[in-house]
Amino acid sequence: MRVNAYAPVQRVVGVLLALISVSFLPPMVVSWVVGDGIGWSFVVSFLLVSGVGGLLYWPVRQADRDLRISDGFLVVVACWAAVCLAGSLPFVLGLEASLADAIFESTSGITTTGATVFSGLDAMPVSILWYRQQLQWMGGLGIIILAVAILPMLRVGGMQVYKAEATGPMKENRLTPKIAETAKALWLIYIALTIICAAAYWAAGMSAFDALMHSFSTIATAGFSTHDASIGHFNSPLIEWLVIVFVFIASLNFALHFLALRRASMQVYLKDPELKLFAALVVLISVLVTVLLWRQDVSGGFWAALRTGAFHTVSYITTTGFATEGVYLWPGTLPLLLLMISALGGCAGATTGGFKMIRVYLLTKQGIRELKRLAHPRSVVPLKLGGRTLDDEVANAVWGYVSLYIVCIVVLTLLVSGLEADLVTAVSVVFSAMNNLGPALGGAGANWGGLSDITKGLMSFAMLLGRLEIFTILVLLTPTYWKH
Repeated sequence: MRVNAYAPVQRVVGVLLALISVSFLPPMVVSWVVGDGIGWSFVVSFLLVSGVGGLLYWPVRQADRDLRISDGFLVVVACWAAVCLAGSLPFVLGLEASLADAIFESTSGITTTGATVFSGLDAMPVSILWYRQQLQWMGGLGIIILAVAILPMLRVGGMQVYKAEATGPMKENRLTPKIAETAKALWLIYIALTIICAAAYWAAGMSAFDALMHSFSTIATAGFSTHDASIGHFNSPLIEWLVIVFVFIASLNFALHFLALRRASMQVYLKDPELKLFAALVVLISVLVTVLLWRQDVSGGFWAALRTGAFHTVSYITTTGFATEGVYLWPGTLPLLLLMISALGGCAGATTGGFKMIRVYLLTKQGIRELKRLAHPRSVVPLKLGGRTLDDEVANAVWGYVSLYIVCIVVLTLLVSGLEADLVTAVSVVFSAMNNLGPALGGAGANWGGLSDITKGLMSFAMLLGRLEIFTILVLLTPTYWKH
């Protein structure tokens, strides 16, 4: 194999690190404005990451081979891993966090998981609070998709990367003819929703800082907060309902937002089968959680139970992870129920984790089709999505994803259960990490700081598995991939 076989991949990673280093500048400015004394940590991080990016890029700057489809997977994984490592620097330098804690927090932010090892957020330096929220906002729509917008300038094709990064099984669909235009359109919508969300929070009573910070994590369906009590800190029904609205919007396929704006019609939303299933499940589960809260007198009265139930249902099913109460302290099956629904996730093409509703929809249709075949063996029952017949390859891909998902959950749970004394903690952190949820049960209910360093490392890997939808990472572990 030639030494420069992966030169285009190295070049993309180098350029991305150079670009990501710029993200240290906003919190640096914030630190200097508020005078929290750790602005130097962002300066050092900027110099180190930009320097490493330059060292990676310069030797291969003239590599002219385009990315192959297989290279797209390596680019995605290498870039996410590099950014997670780079993102840990301010935590190590500014907070003197351990390397395991810093990498965990950075990975949790970038993958929009929202699990944290830190406590005492209300007394934490303002610049670090900004930086944590910014990590999630950048990771929300995908750092790679952002980079795809500039890849044509580097003479590197971007569609291979988009196929490996885009969420959901229908990865070949594009909103516009060119991938760079697709990425730009998605980011414009993303930025617009963030601004509108921040304005709504500010009008509802949040400070300007809190409004902007929570808009970052809301539109990213991420879950970090600037307060230990999360959204419960504000004790505002209006803010809670706004969170429900904006998290729901952010959990829809961004392609729908794009098409609705381009066609100036709401029919795009009304005709989408995935959205219909998502909305129906949100309503049904909200009613169930509300009834359980009301009967067990957890939230005090029916209307309080309704608000609390709807809030946490939307927060968990979209893998956002915001909270107004300590869910892990609730009685009965409620904490387990909310943890389980995080596997459903939001819609494909959104910023959520989990299975994605499109897979739930197709699995349901596939199950019904098999029942019909059992009753009528000679019948031909096509698999359809919104009136369009799908190839069996799509169904096979969905079943393959589910199989690998279950295997990863089982293997990781066995590993973590050997490291942590509490089985509830072990099971819940694996499930939460794989679904990019954030909240967990047992010893990780308040935060994940009490876990062992090895567990934190495994869960950082699990977050990446969930964020990159398993295949993208596991394909690199197969001997076939490395044979040319």
